[in-house]
Amino acid sequence: MTPERFAHLADAYGADLRHWPAAEQEDARRLLASGETSVHETLRQAAWLDRQLDTHRAATPDPLLVRAVLAAAFTPASSSFWRRHWEWLSSLGIVGVGLAGAAAGMLVVSLSLPLTGTPEVLPSIFDHGDVELFQGLDAEENDQ
Repeated sequence: MTPERFAHLADAYGADLRHWPAAEQEDARRLLASGETSVHETLRQAAWLDRQLDTHRAATPDPLLVRAVLAAAFTPASSSFWRRHWEWLSSLGIVGVGLAGAAAGMLVVSLSLPLTGTPEVLPSIFDHGDVELFQGLDAEENDQ
């Protein structure tokens, strides 16, 4: 056992080695018997903290405070906006999830369609039969 490990265990379990894990107790006793000063100082500090914690007494709370806390705990709270409208808000969430699923489905279908194909297979919204007109305009622009 190292002095660092000893300090860690003393911080966690206190100065009484009987409270330490059984697997660590014998190693801790051997380290104490070695006479290392830092280990004895660590144990002294842990013993001081143990005494402080053992002798500390919490102040008694004010009886009016106790009554106020108990009264607040057992009186029904005023209904908040979220509590009053929980049913339709939860339904709105389900509708939103459904719409998101439909949008995701449309995206998957649109991305799964082939990008190449004949116009008969995939009609375009821009196809109005004026292809010859546009090709003619393009040819005139290229000639100039």
